[in-house]
Amino acid sequence: MAAELDKDAVAKAYARWAPVYDLVFGAVFERGRKAAIAAAERIGGRILEVGVGTGLSLRDYSWTNRLIGVDLSAPMLRKAKARVAEHSLSNVEGLAVMDAQHLGFQDAVFDVVVAQYVITAVPDPEATLDEFARVLKPGGEIILVNHLGAESGLRAFLERWFAPLARRLGWRPEFGWERLAQWAARHGGVRVVERRAMPPLGHFSLIRFGRLGRLDGRAFCTGQGNPGSLST
Repeated sequence: MAAELDKDAVAKAYARWAPVYDLVFGAVFERGRKAAIAAAERIGGRILEVGVGTGLSLRDYSWTNRLIGVDLSAPMLRKAKARVAEHSLSNVEGLAVMDAQHLGFQDAVFDVVVAQYVITAVPDPEATLDEFARVLKPGGEIILVNHLGAESGLRAFLERWFAPLARRLGWRPEFGWERLAQWAARHGGVRVVERRAMPPLGHFSLIRFGRLGRLDGRAFCTGQGNPGSLST
């Protein structure tokens, strides 16, 4: 397996992206962003958006949902807070700087966890997914939108070749579906609900994991959790 990302390096990379992120990536990621929100709103309720960034998604959620956003990058989050204030988004309960691998929430408190273009940009994707599952209620969903690396062919070769530079930019292009599937199988408390390639070229995918529990006909056991508190 290729060398993993360093958390401090990721934070520095996104601090550099913060001033131009909306301009560079807003349109590129729009379809995936809309698809993730639509999937989240099929469940609704209390939604945690991990990697909320500059808050591009926040205005698009229904006002009936309660939103909390977290991000590792303070400069990105400052832009999100300004967006919430500018548009009076009263359904956003809080925004906080937080490490996705160590979420400061109790077990089973969210109906949906959304992570857009995040899972390939964290140092330990499996530990991050474990945290998503921990804070999710039984019957809830983890919703990911992400680039997934090609399994073979020219694109796979190019992604592996580009990987060292991509890590300096804060992500890993060669991250593949198999790694997500293996995590779900090892975890045992989630199931794959959907994996869908996003248009126009299918380089990005929408992935949904359902949290097993009493709503799915089996017991749900939580760990100790980290109650924490959310400051805005």
